[in-house]
Amino acid sequence: MFPIRSDFVSRSRKPGPVPGRYPVRFGTAELLRDADRGNAWLVSVDGVAQSYVDLDDPANLEFDYVRRFGDVVDHLPPGPVDALHIGGAACTLPRYVAASRPGSRQLVFDADGELVELVRAQLGLRIPGLRVRITDGRAGLATRREDTADLAVVDAFERATLAGGLATVEATRAIGGILRPAGIYLANITDGSGLPFARRFLATLLSVFPEVLLLADPAVLKGRRFGNLVFAASAAPLPTAEIARRTASAAFPTRCVEGAELRKLAGRATPITDEDRPPSPQPPEDVLGLF
Repeated sequence: MFPIRSDFVSRSRKPGPVPGRYPVRFGTAELLRDADRGNAWLVSVDGVAQSYVDLDDPANLEFDYVRRFGDVVDHLPPGPVDALHIGGAACTLPRYVAASRPGSRQLVFDADGELVELVRAQLGLRIPGLRVRITDGRAGLATRREDTADLAVVDAFERATLAGGLATVEATRAIGGILRPAGIYLANITDGSGLPFARRFLATLLSVFPEVLLLADPAVLKGRRFGNLVFAASAAPLPTAEIARRTASAAFPTRCVEGAELRKLAGRATPITDEDRPPSPQPPEDVLGLF
């Protein structure tokens, strides 16, 4: 793990968050303090967890899937990065990147302007090198120049489902276009029994990128429960062995799937396109607050 810059916390803290419920574009947001950590906060919308941020320690990545994002980021070449994030909420990963890789330049696209303003007012968004733009992800992608990003992250959900149009071949090609030759695309999706959406999303990635890996809890990977799946894709070789060692030794071990096993998982699934978009998986009601 990269060292966290010592002055990051004092510069980024915005005192006085107020727990409560707030109307936002896609529902009702709730801001809750972590009872075990004095300055850590959970942001949810309509009961679905969106972000967990520790204002005293940006390296504290509470959600397992965000920790997997962090594992991949930690294995990028040393130094600052240019990053694009589609979906921001409380900007947990941008805070981590800013603290662990000083000098990074980051841009966040988020369609929920009210949620962004809530986070700005309550949790602060004065993060070094970060800009936040209120826009739909696909519209934002159309504004970016080619070969301008080392990292692109898609983690955009509306009412517990993946924001429309971000899982398609067309969107994936656009993301691939803005990445530099060794750049990495990270995506968080959710799925359940049989992984029908994940298989099609995987087929989509494999149709665009020569290198793809999947990180998931073994029970989710086997379709035994609904949960998160993290994909990494690149035009260049990925540090798969290093990431696999890191995730296997995590507090909650995660499977790293690549190569022939990954292609077997995709099977005969067809890529998602703008003309053929399956509905994003709907989580069972009993897990709405857990992932």
